Amino acid sequence: MASKILPLELIDKAIGSKIWILMRGQTEIVGTLRGFDDYVNLVLDDAVEYTVDNGETGDICKRELESEILLNGNHVCVLIPGAEGPEDSMAMASRAERGGERGEEGK
Repeated sequence: MASKILPLELIDKAIGSKIWILMRGQTEIVGTLRGFDDYVNLVLDDAVEYTVDNGETGDICKRELESEILLNGNHVCVLIPGAEGPEDSMAMASRAERGGERGEEGK
């Protein structure tokens, strides 16, 4: 039988490494995890924020955050330790949505 690991133990093992965070809405953040608390408030360094532009193009906006940041745990949906980032997944989702919209217009 595999040993059990608690969620906070998993996050603790990710300190000092890259982590990909999916937030509520369409925001995703990648950065180096420096710390966290029991409410999963996170402290990150070298963070990059990815959002989907709500304009016609649906492009992915990438913004490098200049300083250490604190993320409120209430807005965190998914943590992916060791992941490099969302660029591919968000690009695919954005293209799929645009393709779906075009398909509906042609009907």
